[in-house]
Amino acid sequence: MNLKLLSLAVSGILTVGVTTSASAVVTTSPVRQSTDLTEFKSVHSQGAIAQNVAEQTNIRVYETASPAVVSVDTGKSNGSGTIISPDGMVLTNAHVVSAGGTVNIVLSDGRKLVADVVGFGEDGLDLAVVKIRGQNNLPTIPLARPGSVKVGQQAFAIGNPFGQFQGTFTVGIVSRIDQQRGLIQTDAAINPGNSGGPLLNSSGELIGVNTSIFTRGRGGGSIGIGFAISADKVPAFLTAVREGRAPRVAQTRSPFGNKSPQKVALNGPAVSGKLTNESSVLPTDNSFFDLYSFEGKAGQQITIEMKSQEIDPYLILLGPNQREIAQDDDGAGSKDARITVRLPADGTYTLVANSYEARQSGAYTLELKASGATAPSRAILQEEDALVAGGPVLPSDKSLYREYTFEGRSGQSVAISLESTDFDPYVAIFGPNGRLVAENDDASDSTKNAFLSVTLPATGRYRVIVNAYDASGRGRYTLTVR
Repeated sequence: MNLKLLSLAVSGILTVGVTTSASAVVTTSPVRQSTDLTEFKSVHSQGAIAQNVAEQTNIRVYETASPAVVSVDTGKSNGSGTIISPDGMVLTNAHVVSAGGTVNIVLSDGRKLVADVVGFGEDGLDLAVVKIRGQNNLPTIPLARPGSVKVGQQAFAIGNPFGQFQGTFTVGIVSRIDQQRGLIQTDAAINPGNSGGPLLNSSGELIGVNTSIFTRGRGGGSIGIGFAISADKVPAFLTAVREGRAPRVAQTRSPFGNKSPQKVALNGPAVSGKLTNESSVLPTDNSFFDLYSFEGKAGQQITIEMKSQEIDPYLILLGPNQREIAQDDDGAGSKDARITVRLPADGTYTLVANSYEARQSGAYTLELKASGATAPSRAILQEEDALVAGGPVLPSDKSLYREYTFEGRSGQSVAISLESTDFDPYVAIFGPNGRLVAENDDASDSTKNAFLSVTLPATGRYRVIVNAYDASGRGRYTLTVR
């Protein structure tokens, strides 16, 4: 997941959640001393009344809207959605249901129903509609009046964060309105899994469809900067769906627009660049960026460094399928950025030279180095075996799996490949603390074999999970950890 461009669908397989708690801190302003008990009681009653009104608003919005908020389960990812018609039309994000076909809908009362994906937004609009089968009396959420949203008004989000906490309710305000891109920014907490869920006003009306967050660090959690597609864009889209004019296949649009990358070579001379007011702008945080591309080979270990005395460099690396492979802020020390990774496939890679902060201008240099064309020959772990009926299965999707372990050290780079001609492989690695480090289904668009290239975060025993993509997967496989 791209941390600067984090779409909020979350993988539903082998996801480990960690719940943290924090003590509440309550601050109170001094109350003026008074010998008049009536005045003292009046001051405190006004505060209590104000607090009670806010709480009652929260409760009313949740009780009104939550029955019409659903979880969307594609079998590969989880998101959220809003029921917008009694016969079961559900509004969600295109990136949640991008594969099309059928999905499973979980209602707020726990019922699980089948739905068909019936339409996608055009020109990169991240909206989709799925239609629940055989329903005619479902609760709905109405759309807010166009143009009614104001910065500073209360905003409420309901969804299924991390695919595990359906019906979660969070409260904030509208922090910013981006009229040009049709986005509403909010500080109401939204996280992976909230994609497609509603952003509501205090009347329980839909003002936006939660779609992405801006975040820092590998955890990918909310830091109070979330984005929702304005509900003003929804009516025209719904009309196209109802009239059969909406695309039935998802249309993807790069967040980097139509900008053509500058071609560079591994182990070539350092590249000099400069971010200015004329540079392209990253939509999520208004930071400038330049695009570069290079040709890479599967198993090739590369190091990319971006250095500057004028800006705080930020690097994002995308694979041949345009999926994020890595990103970094200060990996090279000071404020310089460095990515070290083993490439998962042959093809053209895209490198985004960016800045940590919005609208930073200044010169920088890029260096791209490759240490070899193939993965090291020494295998840490190599296994040939089979997934067979009667073996252990994952509770989440009943798919078969096998588990292997190896000892790793902090900072060690490992490449994990899982290959099979009998089933669609899925591989995951868990760290010594039991947390998920990384997972992969398809190494590229041209293969169903799985591949991971990771830098181990700690010293200790790691678990590698050999898995089938779905419950039908059976057959022989080869697992290699190098």
